[in-house]
Amino acid sequence: MKTKLMATIAIGTMLAAGSSLAQERRTIAVSIPAADHGWTAGVVYHAQKAAEEIRSAYPNVDVVVKTSPSATAQVSAVEDLTAGSKPDALVILPHSSEELTTPVQAVKKSGVFVTVVDRGLNDPTIQDLYVAGDNIAVGGTTAKFLVDKLGGKGDVVVLRGIPTVIDDERIKGFQDGLKGSDIKILDIQYANWNSDDAFKLMQDYLAKYPKIDAVWANDDDMLLGVLEALQQSGRKEIKYALGGNGMKEVIEKVMAGDAMTPIETPYPPSMIKTAIYMTAANLTGQVPIRGSVKLDAPLITKDNAKEYYFPDSPF
Repeated sequence: MKTKLMATIAIGTMLAAGSSLAQERRTIAVSIPAADHGWTAGVVYHAQKAAEEIRSAYPNVDVVVKTSPSATAQVSAVEDLTAGSKPDALVILPHSSEELTTPVQAVKKSGVFVTVVDRGLNDPTIQDLYVAGDNIAVGGTTAKFLVDKLGGKGDVVVLRGIPTVIDDERIKGFQDGLKGSDIKILDIQYANWNSDDAFKLMQDYLAKYPKIDAVWANDDDMLLGVLEALQQSGRKEIKYALGGNGMKEVIEKVMAGDAMTPIETPYPPSMIKTAIYMTAANLTGQVPIRGSVKLDAPLITKDNAKEYYFPDSPF
């Protein structure tokens, strides 16, 4: 089923049919990483907003949000959430697929509806619902923009995050998007999805390569470090510095028509909110929702940027 249709069914059912629903008490436990960088701060924000909205619309539905600073802490949190009276559903964005698979499997075996967000578990049969963004499209959409704007030729440098499936998919999407063009990737190194590390790596790239046409940091936290390094360097030949994820500071640049960062690709932390709403619809709206939902990663331009702008979000 198409993502937009599923989301429409879920949210529409939740917000429009409340008075006719049974008043049986329902609990949704939400387990997510703590806000250790911009994107996860956005996840926490949107999870808390979803909890407030669902509690307001449905007094018989409680949404309990628990954040964890590490995979070990999240294992304990999942066990604590389900130790007493078990929840009706668990929505989880795992710190680590490997460490969280067994504890979530135990929750599933107890009869709890399981929704997994973003980082999958090692055993996908555990989940009833999976919600994620399209990492390949994050890279591919950006690459196609550069091919078009650079006329199919030029030299680019790339900053990748940490060794994960998410990072690998973004890089694959970018490399595939450049195929058939004469755009050359001069260098590609890890900067750990960290602004300071990206600043240092971009300084190294600037010292090493006298001509760079564009830079792609596959995460917006890194893009901020790149932009700072470029500003300090005074280099004028670099036409584009692009990121990904949908950080509000980057969306603001797009909205303002920034010449160096005129586009963005979303991997929205608000996906946690979509997942919570769909889970709630499954529990309270008699809408049997199962399967995988992949959110689109369309090109964000000045014309549509306001749709992706959340001024109150930390990300």
